[in-house]
Amino acid sequence: MDNISLLLEGFATALQPQYLLFAFLGVLVGTAVGVLPGIGPAMTVALLLPLTYTLDPTAALITFAGIYYGGMYGGSTTSILLNTPGESASIITAIEGNKMARLGRAATALATAAIGSFIAGTIATVGLTLLAPVLAQFAVSLGPADYVALIVVAFITVGALLGSSVARGMSSLGIGLFIGLIGTDLLSGQARYTLGLLPLADGIDVVLVAVGLFAVGETLYVAARLRHGSIPVTPVGGSWRHSMKRDDWRRSWAPWLRGTAIGFPIGTIPAGGADVATFLSYATEKKLSKHKSEFGHGAIEGVAGPESANNAAAAGVLVPLLTLGLPTTATAAIILTAFQSYGIQPGPRLFENQPELVWALIASLYIGNVMLIVLNLPLVGMWAKVLRIPRPYLYAGIMTFAALGAYAVNFQTVDVFILLVIGVLGFFMRRYGYPVAPLVVGMILGPMGEEYLRKALQQSQGDVVSLFLHPFAAVAYGVLAVLIIGGLWLKRRRRRYEAALEQALTSEIAVQAAAETAGLVPGSAAAHELDHRDDADGPTRR
Repeated sequence: MDNISLLLEGFATALQPQYLLFAFLGVLVGTAVGVLPGIGPAMTVALLLPLTYTLDPTAALITFAGIYYGGMYGGSTTSILLNTPGESASIITAIEGNKMARLGRAATALATAAIGSFIAGTIATVGLTLLAPVLAQFAVSLGPADYVALIVVAFITVGALLGSSVARGMSSLGIGLFIGLIGTDLLSGQARYTLGLLPLADGIDVVLVAVGLFAVGETLYVAARLRHGSIPVTPVGGSWRHSMKRDDWRRSWAPWLRGTAIGFPIGTIPAGGADVATFLSYATEKKLSKHKSEFGHGAIEGVAGPESANNAAAAGVLVPLLTLGLPTTATAAIILTAFQSYGIQPGPRLFENQPELVWALIASLYIGNVMLIVLNLPLVGMWAKVLRIPRPYLYAGIMTFAALGAYAVNFQTVDVFILLVIGVLGFFMRRYGYPVAPLVVGMILGPMGEEYLRKALQQSQGDVVSLFLHPFAAVAYGVLAVLIIGGLWLKRRRRRYEAALEQALTSEIAVQAAAETAGLVPGSAAAHELDHRDDADGPTRR
């Protein structure tokens, strides 16, 4: 009952006119940026992070929550109309949704994605409301050794399950840990890995790393592969009210609920993130559907289920972030950065020390979800026009905005040079298939892990074995083994589906190429899809 009272107080705060305005601006800007081609939620959040620095903490976090949810919503529009997923979790939406759009059912695909996202986001936020306080109350009893175990679990699972291979994921994690150690050791006062450069004495700001990797690095990577000429955008064609027939509602409601049930639990644990949830949802819908022949050719269940799982997992990610301070995805790591920029450390004490702030944030998630469904359904035609922005102008604007945001962090020119160096690193990581998410997670959790490890060893007088003897720590390491085995199995299934989908797509391209040669079809967007179906974990396998 206390939690319900606190939630109502959070609504009283979030429903104030100024905070409603910030929530609306957050979802509007988040959707507008997230709908742009090749820009996923992580890049959206990183790019817009400097905008919140001038606001008070409550307004900033409410705005940021809107940006986060808006970026998730915007990705479905790009995937369906342009066949260009901004992240790996949108691949299924791109395949099935774009097939529907090319069959003249773009409005139906967009409507089922938006409604499914709203339902999943709302139910998952209810799950967050119920689960987070309980988990936070339990986490208060954890000691330093237990937190070391949790951070090790996050390291291993994020490094092993994100990316095309375990070795590349762990290498990326190692780079992040190294960057996190740059600066001055608070215990000894000694400079570490600064190369004698004074600007590095305070370490590298995680905002520079996030923006450099996701904005600059991604822009350089896309620019290096950019094709000339305009990109065909499938027209929406009609209103969603008239596009959703009774049969579409009948075929969508169960996938919406199943996708939510699959996505939220997977989002709450470090088991591969939303991409695993979407592929698992797709496999479930394909197995249960009475229209199996439509899968791969525009099945509405293939949009409804995975899109719901994607958004439910996004809300689930906030559970370990708010209660334990552990980011399990790149986007969550950037959200953690937003908290830390205001001197707020998410964790078990957050619900005790700043209940007004955290409950206003949770209430704003409900409000933002309603705002998003209102924005996405009637204004989908406007978002489709945003997709027509020429790529050179788009990415030049992103680079300029990233540079201004980097300078605004500390108002130092050297930060812009650090941004460019990190951006070049991000480009080569994307070029050679190294995931960037473990790098960001390693950079943020590395110093935290070092602090907890020192405290644990001080309490045990240097006995390393005691790190494994605490009951919770022992259970955490056991769960780690289960997560690794289960996560790799899910990842293997996902790869099989990716291979099957790419094989079908390649066959379609061959047929269309033969038709074009014969003069039957004036052009095709399928080759563009293969060139741009790159996710944040590495280049698409050919």
